[in-house]
Amino acid sequence: MRASVRQAWTSLFRYVVVSGLLLLVGGIVAIFIAIALRLDIPTLSEALVGRGRAETWFSIKLTAVTTTTTTVIAVLIGIPAGYALSRYRFPFHTLLDTIIDLPIVLPPLVAGIALLVFFGTTAGVWIEENIIPFVYTQQGIILAQLVPAGSFAVRTLKAAFDSVHPRMEHVARSLGCNERQAFFRVVLPQARNGLVAGAVMTWARAAGEFGPILMFCGATKMKTETLPIAVFLNMSVGDIGMALSLTVILVILAASALLIFKALGGRGYLW
Repeated sequence: MRASVRQAWTSLFRYVVVSGLLLLVGGIVAIFIAIALRLDIPTLSEALVGRGRAETWFSIKLTAVTTTTTTVIAVLIGIPAGYALSRYRFPFHTLLDTIIDLPIVLPPLVAGIALLVFFGTTAGVWIEENIIPFVYTQQGIILAQLVPAGSFAVRTLKAAFDSVHPRMEHVARSLGCNERQAFFRVVLPQARNGLVAGAVMTWARAAGEFGPILMFCGATKMKTETLPIAVFLNMSVGDIGMALSLTVILVILAASALLIFKALGGRGYLW
């Protein structure tokens, strides 16, 4: 009797767990099916090769250039920062780790507003006038993407370094390597797949940024019109067909990034 009750509870637990999974997956699939059913193929064709091709390809090119630049900068910053957080313990370690996470968990619009406020200060105005202008410019898009994407890169790259056991470095150093040599000869090769997977997901995260770009760079056609901004502009004038076509392009980019991420074994490198 007791065994049958235990079996019943086990079956109920499995039913609840699997039901939750199927409910979530079913909801996501239903959303994408709705997009596919609503998508007008002639409109998609027009967006790529017809009347709207100039705007569409401008958005794709601007998104590709700014997102790739953002990813390169984020990875160059994220590798040393992620390694430091992974391997060293120093004063205010938890505080610094929390500050890095803030741009990820805060509403995206906050990053754009914060950038606007900063560039209204004396230091920000000096940068604008003497180094390079950022506000309402294409280079500002890179900065707006970098605030959340940079934090995301540090988090994913730290997870990649965490996956490499420190004992490997200790063995390398016991065999004559110094700390720098152990990092380049042992840690980087071991964490390579995780680092590439983190870079791919950082690229996908930056490509989907909307709020910071809207607030900091504006939504100007053929100037600051990344793909998310292009979707917003077309929706705002009631061109739902064109907006859906651009949405499909974004979905394809995101799905491609996820497939690459999974292929590199990056399942454990998110948050």
